[in-house]
Amino acid sequence: MERSFIVLVIVLFFILAVVVFSVSRSVSTEMSEAAIGNLSESLEMIQGTIETILEMEADFQKEIAKQLARAENPENYLYSYESSRMMVKLSLVLTGEREGVSNSGDLFSPDELDFSTGNMVEGLPISRSYLNSMGTWAYTISCPVLRDEQEIATLYVEYVYDILDDALPDNFYNTNATLYLMDTTSERLVLKPKGMGERDAGHLNLEDFCRANNIIEKPVRDMIAENLDSGKNVMFYHNVQGREALIYMWAVEENAIYLIGYVPVEAIQREGTAVNQNIYIVVASMLVAFLACFVLFFLTERQKSKIRKEQEEERRIHNKQLAEALQAAQIASHSKTTFLANMSHDIRTPMNAILGFAALLAKNADSPARVRDYTKKITASGQHLLGLINDVLDVSKIESGKVVLTIGEFALNHVVASVDSIIRPAAKAKGQEFEIIVTGVKHELLVGDETRLNQILLNLLSNAVKYTGEGGTIWFRIIGLEQRSPQYEHIRIEVEDNGFGMTPEYLNVIFDAFTRAENSTTNKVQGTGLGMAITKNIVELMGGTIQVSSEVDKGTIFTVDLELRIPDEKIEERFWEHHGISRILTVDDDEEICQNIRMLMEDSGVQVDVAFSGEEGIRKVQECYGQGGHYDVILLDWQMPQHMSGLETAKELRKILPDFVPVFFLTSYDWDEIENEATGARVDGHLTKPFFVSAFRELLLEMEMTASRRHIETLKSPSSSEEFATEGHDSLEGHHFLVAEDNEINAEIVQEFLDMDGATCELVENGQMALERFRDTEPGRFDAILMDVQMPVMNGYEATKAIRALEREDAKTIPIIAMTANAFSEDVKEAIDAGMDAHVAKPIDMELLRIAVNQFSKRRN
Repeated sequence: MERSFIVLVIVLFFILAVVVFSVSRSVSTEMSEAAIGNLSESLEMIQGTIETILEMEADFQKEIAKQLARAENPENYLYSYESSRMMVKLSLVLTGEREGVSNSGDLFSPDELDFSTGNMVEGLPISRSYLNSMGTWAYTISCPVLRDEQEIATLYVEYVYDILDDALPDNFYNTNATLYLMDTTSERLVLKPKGMGERDAGHLNLEDFCRANNIIEKPVRDMIAENLDSGKNVMFYHNVQGREALIYMWAVEENAIYLIGYVPVEAIQREGTAVNQNIYIVVASMLVAFLACFVLFFLTERQKSKIRKEQEEERRIHNKQLAEALQAAQIASHSKTTFLANMSHDIRTPMNAILGFAALLAKNADSPARVRDYTKKITASGQHLLGLINDVLDVSKIESGKVVLTIGEFALNHVVASVDSIIRPAAKAKGQEFEIIVTGVKHELLVGDETRLNQILLNLLSNAVKYTGEGGTIWFRIIGLEQRSPQYEHIRIEVEDNGFGMTPEYLNVIFDAFTRAENSTTNKVQGTGLGMAITKNIVELMGGTIQVSSEVDKGTIFTVDLELRIPDEKIEERFWEHHGISRILTVDDDEEICQNIRMLMEDSGVQVDVAFSGEEGIRKVQECYGQGGHYDVILLDWQMPQHMSGLETAKELRKILPDFVPVFFLTSYDWDEIENEATGARVDGHLTKPFFVSAFRELLLEMEMTASRRHIETLKSPSSSEEFATEGHDSLEGHHFLVAEDNEINAEIVQEFLDMDGATCELVENGQMALERFRDTEPGRFDAILMDVQMPVMNGYEATKAIRALEREDAKTIPIIAMTANAFSEDVKEAIDAGMDAHVAKPIDMELLRIAVNQFSKRRN
C-alpha cells in the first residue's frame, strides 16, 4: 500500500515537472520571438533616425545652394559660412572648372571624392566614406547650384559621422549589445556610438568584426556577402566569445550604411527568464506544501505500521530467541570442528615424531649414536609443538582482548642484535645472504614493548628464511621517516626476500588465522598458519600498520609502520667529552653508510670525517697528523671493492697511528670469521653493521673495561689471576637451589637438569613449604630459588612476597626465578611485580636458566 502510494506520488511529480518544463520552454520561445521583434523595431528606429538626419542635411544643403544662386558673387558668399559640427567644410566648384574654393579659403578638387557607388540622399549624390584631414570618418553630399534653371556651380558639403552619435539613443539592451556603423562599399566601420552597449575596441572593418567574433564558417560568410550586395537585412544566431548571440546587419539609406553588431541571447531572454523564475517559485511553493502534506500522511501511516509490526514482533520474539540460540550453538559447534580440522595435521605431525622416536629410543637404548640422534629429533619436534601451542594461546589472548603491552625503554641496536643472532645462523645454514640496513633513524633509545617488537621481527624474518630457497637473499631494513610529532620516532620496517612469493588469492587471506599457502614447495615447510595473524594483531595493538606485496617466484616484501615514543631523559650528552673523543674517521666505500654515521653522531659534538677507499683514508690520516691534528677512533670497513681491502688499510694505518688510537672494523661479517686476521693487523675490535651510536658507545666502554682488567691482572698473584679468570664461567656447578614444584615429573626433570650441570637442589611441593624451608635455613645455604607459579596451598607469587617480607638480610637479595608455563608478557610483568628477579618459561631451557642464575647471582655478590 505504502509503496503504491509512493509510486503514484512520484508519477504525479514527474507529470507536473514535464508540464512546468513545457510551459517554461513555450514562454522562453515566445519571449525570444518577442525580443527579436523588439530588436527589429529598435534597429528600424535607429535606421529611421539616421535617414532623417541625412535627409535634413540634404534639404539644408539645397537651401544653401539656392542662396548661392541668388548671390552676385557665390564664392564671396561661400566665405561667409563658417564650419559647424554638422557641416565641417563647404566647397564650391564653378561649372566648367576642375577646382574650386572652400569656406576655409583652401583650394578644393572634387576628384578626391568617390561618388561611383550611386547612393543618393533626397536625390543628391553621397560619396563613399573617407578619413578627412582631422582623421575623422566623413562623407560628402554634392548639390547643383541653379540660376535661371542653369547650373552655374556645384556645392560640396563634408559631414562627419560623429554628428549621428548625438541623435542615437543612449541605451541599447542595457549596454549588453554591440553596435557599429559600416560604410557598405568599403565595409569599413566608421562609427562606434557611445552608450550603445559593449564597445570592443579595435574592430576596423567587417572582416575584422567576423574574425574577432569567430564567424568563420564559409556558408555563413557567403550568406552575409550575398545579402550585403543585394542590400538586404541579415540576422542569425552564432556563438560569440563563449556566449550564444543574435548577430544583425541592418541596411540604412538604400544600402549606403549598415548597422552591424550582436545581442547576447541571455539579454534577449532576460524577460522570459524572469517569468520562468516566477513560475518556478510558484510551482516550488505548491510542491513544498504538497510534500509537507504527503510527509505528514506518510509518517502517520508509518507510525501505525510500526505499532502493528511491534505487536507482531512481540508474538514472534520467543521463537526468534530459540532460533538464535540454536544457531549460536550450531556456529559454536562448527567453529570447534573447523578449529580441530585446521589444527589436527599440525598437532599430529610433531606428536607422531615424538612418539615414534620415543619408541625407537627405547628399542635402541644401547646405541649412544642413535640415542643422541633420536633425542635431538624429539627435542626439535617438541619445540615445534610448543611453538604451535604458544601461537594458539597468543591468538586466543589477542582475540579476547587480554593482551597488554609491556612498555619500557629499549635500545634499537639491542633489538637488531637480538634478531640478527637468531636469523643469521638460520639463513647461513641455507646458504642465504642476510643484509641489515638501518638509515634515517634519529633516536636509538625508544619506548615500547621490546618483547612484542622482537616477536614481530622474528615472525617476519623466520618466514622469509623458511620460504626462500637456498642461495637466496633476505633484506631487513629499518628506515626513519619524517616525524609527525617531535615526541615520537616514525620508523618503517621492511622485510624483503627473493623467495617463493605468494599468489594474489593468498595475499587476500594471509593475515587470517589458520591460513597457509598451498603449493608443492611451501607444503614442505612446517607452520601453524597463525604467525601472520599474530603479527598483524600485535602491530595494530601497537598503533601501527602492516602491508604485504608479493609475486610468485619473485619474492615478498612486508612493510610495517610504527610510531614509538622518544624517552624524556636523553643519554648523557657529555659522554664523548668525558672519554676524550672529538674526531673520528670512517672509511667505507658505501656513501650512504658514511652519511648515516654523520647524521647519527650529529648531536654528539664529535667531528666525523669520511673516506670512500683505503687509499683516501690513509691520505686523510697523513694530512691530519701532518697538520698537527689527530683522530681519536678509526672505523674501517672490512670488505671494500677498491684496490686496497680493509685488512690492508688497517695494516698501513697502524704504521701511522699511535698505539693508543683504536681501530675498529665496521662489518656485516661474523667476527669469528675474521678475528684471527684482524688481530694480526692489530685491530682492536669490531662493530656489526648497521652502525648504532649506543653500540659504538658500548664498544668503547668495553675496551676501557678490558684495559682495566688487564691492568688489575698484572697486580694480582698467579693464583688470584686464575681465580679472576674463572669468575665468568656460566656453568651452575657448585650451586645449591631451593625448587618449589608441585608436579612430580616436572620436579624430576628440573632435578636431573641441575644434576647434569653439577648443581644440587632441595624440592618442596608448594609455596608455603618453600617459605618455611627458606625461613628455617641458615643464610647462604641456597644460591637461588626456582619458583613455580601455580601451586596448591600458596602460589608462587604469594610465596615470593612472603619471602621478601622476612626480616633477614638475604631475603631481599636471594635470586628468585619464576619457572612456569605462564609465558605471556603480562605473566612476566606479574612475576617481576611480585618480587621475582627473572622469568623462565616451561619447558625449561637450561641455557636461559644458566644466564638468569649467573646474572642475578653476580648482581647479589
